[in-house]
Amino acid sequence: MTGAPVTAHTAAWPPAADPARTGRILLALAGAGMVVSVQQTLVLPLLPQLMVRFDAPITDVTWVFTASLLAGAVATPLLARFGDMYGKKRMIMLALVLLVAGSVVCAASGSLPVLIAGRALQGVSSSMIPLAIGMIRDAFPRERITTAIGIVSATMGVGGSAGMIVTGLIAARTDSHRPVFWITAALGAAALALVAACARDTGIRAGGRPDIAGAVLLAAWLVCLLLAISEGNAWGWTSGGVLGLFGGAAALCAVWVAVELRVRSPLVRLNLLVGARSLSANVVSALLGFSMFAAFTLIAGFVQSPSAQVGYGLDGSVLDVGLYMLPSTATMLLFSWTSGRIAARIGTAYTLAVGSAFAGLCYAWLAVSNSHVYDMLAFSAIQGIGFGIAYAALGTLAVQHVPMDQSGIASGINSLVRTTGGGVAGAVTASVLAGQVIAGTEVPTLGAYELCFWIVAAGAAVAAAVAVVHARRHPD
Repeated sequence: MTGAPVTAHTAAWPPAADPARTGRILLALAGAGMVVSVQQTLVLPLLPQLMVRFDAPITDVTWVFTASLLAGAVATPLLARFGDMYGKKRMIMLALVLLVAGSVVCAASGSLPVLIAGRALQGVSSSMIPLAIGMIRDAFPRERITTAIGIVSATMGVGGSAGMIVTGLIAARTDSHRPVFWITAALGAAALALVAACARDTGIRAGGRPDIAGAVLLAAWLVCLLLAISEGNAWGWTSGGVLGLFGGAAALCAVWVAVELRVRSPLVRLNLLVGARSLSANVVSALLGFSMFAAFTLIAGFVQSPSAQVGYGLDGSVLDVGLYMLPSTATMLLFSWTSGRIAARIGTAYTLAVGSAFAGLCYAWLAVSNSHVYDMLAFSAIQGIGFGIAYAALGTLAVQHVPMDQSGIASGINSLVRTTGGGVAGAVTASVLAGQVIAGTEVPTLGAYELCFWIVAAGAAVAAAVAVVHARRHPD
């Protein structure tokens, strides 16, 4: 946008936005969100193949997924802050440029470290979702915000399923990981052009300086935490290395908090992270991030497990992984559209609780019954209902109580904890699966998968309970 910036004191919701203009903005943001979500999950069906290709254990190969989430966790609040300072459209475009660059690195990679580095570059694009939510809040009339946020939030699940289908179609024709990333690069370039042509900033600029020290410290303690969780079984939970990493994570986190309290423009405003109206939304976001990304990592391996050899699984192909998630795509799209209506009747926090409860139900189903095709299809459909409702409500709850000039960073913080939850999910599930294996093999037992399903179901149930408590304390 050009012209004088608008201050926080004069910013307000547009009273009568042009429907055609906001429609174009929503199209661009939804398209970009879809591409970002595709990159998050497209490697998951390939993890078993990558273990063989690079002769690496599951805990190492899982970093192909976890590195993307970790990079997103660090970049999200930083780019959200930049978005409030310099314009959200610029930062969305920067995120998409890095997605394209990371895709090219992954496509050209011939070793696991290079592939992980490329995935980290791709992961920066995760900051696009909170930037998009901030742009919606800036540009859309109040009555359309929840529905618009629901549509963009739904792209996380829809794009996630689409990513696994794309990977499956390619894997059926080649054993190389390279074509998947060339396709992602092309999709990222198309999304970049769409955003450049259709998206538009409003006039909010918050000013300030970027908190580089906060970003470095955040990355350091998250790496220590995730590495300790993922390597606990291999190194021993009481080994010096694991205990040292946990201790380092705690110490670095304490230093990070001290820095954030002292700098004028912190990377993460702690009042927006743990404030009275923010804490519950962020706790729910972390738990739902854990639940959703855990599903992506678990389902890919479970569906492809050969039942005749290991006694469980659905004998599926890489493509089947994505096809089993199609019901989730359909129900997530449907219920993200209706989330706004539900919230208008019962309130945003109660709507979030309903979505979280459905999310917990789908994992409980799979923990109890998982040997039939209809089990996976039912799981997928119920999951889409849960996350379609929950993520739309969560996006609204994260920003509805903050000033307009802080909408980007508030959404960014909420996305930070959701992505961090997803990163922890990858490390925790990999650790559980690696810790309970069939004798004489490195193949996880059925009990290991079912334990993971129960853990994830419990996380979603706690999210529902926290949302109910928030609704009682802070009615809409």
